[in-house]
Amino acid sequence: MVYFVYMLCSLMSLGVAIVLLRAYRSNRTRLLLWSSLCFVGIAVNNILLSIDFSLGPNYDLTTVRAFSSLIAMFVLLYGLIWDTV
Repeated sequence: MVYFVYMLCSLMSLGVAIVLLRAYRSNRTRLLLWSSLCFVGIAVNNILLSIDFSLGPNYDLTTVRAFSSLIAMFVLLYGLIWDTV
């Protein structure tokens, strides 16, 4: 059941990323692009979380998941700073 919830979170993140990318294509607002890239990273993080859960306690993907989440947040932070300067 938990695996199913993680996969739904992954699909939802990918859906949000696609909607944001489509909005970026029509409006050309850069913040939409940075937000969509951030959601792609969040989707990757959720996919890694579901893989980590399905592998069991012998494998630990915590570092990889934290790195993907860090990159996603860094992309959004970079976009926010880029657009305000």
